[in-house]
Amino acid sequence: MQNKITILGIPFDNMTRKEFLKALYQRMEDKQKTFLVTANPEIVMFAKDNKDYFDLLLQADFIAPDGIGIVRASKALNTPIKERVPGFELMIGLLELANLHQKRVYFIGAKEDIIGLAVENVKKEWPSIRIAGSHHGYFDHNDPAIIEQVKATKPDIVLVAFGFPRQEKWIQRYLNEASYGIAVGVGGSFDVLSGKVKRAPSIVQRFHVEWLYRLMKEPSRYKRMSVLPLFLKEIRKQRKKVKDL
Repeated sequence: MQNKITILGIPFDNMTRKEFLKALYQRMEDKQKTFLVTANPEIVMFAKDNKDYFDLLLQADFIAPDGIGIVRASKALNTPIKERVPGFELMIGLLELANLHQKRVYFIGAKEDIIGLAVENVKKEWPSIRIAGSHHGYFDHNDPAIIEQVKATKPDIVLVAFGFPRQEKWIQRYLNEASYGIAVGVGGSFDVLSGKVKRAPSIVQRFHVEWLYRLMKEPSRYKRMSVLPLFLKEIRKQRKKVKDL
């Protein structure tokens, strides 16, 4: 089975959630810098149309298939990915590892009240995590002082909730300065950790229709969801190219 599955030029790591966490923990223990991206069809399509972002994703150490659309695309291309690895679940796995091994975690992003609640809930749920620090996301993301502030706390894990592409761009700048640590963009996950937003019910997750649940809860997401038919169209084009080879 292939270790990397390329979908519209983006190389996804073909690992289960358990395998991702094992690899990430080993890199954490080895004090390696690790750029982790969780990519869904929306991110892949954005990268397709934005070369700088596309090139940035190619620098990631790991790209996880966050979204059932990625898994189905891999099957359509006859290069099946083992399983979908939701970014939220990967983040929870990292928090569990941090709790088990008393690692330092820094939280950055979201509104000030949201991140405050998120950190408090993390302390309650995983009391052995060492909270390196936190900072809201409303600042100049080009400000080097914030990077220095985060670096000074010596975090093993940095969770960045700016939304793409800003979080990945900031992570690249941060890791260029940091000496070690895992950094990953977690989008709106702090809203869930804070308790302000509820995850889709388990039955919705089981049938892989979280996108529909979120759309019903937030109709304003329609424009973002409209990228899915375009993604499928591009997958059909890639499949045809493969067949013609």
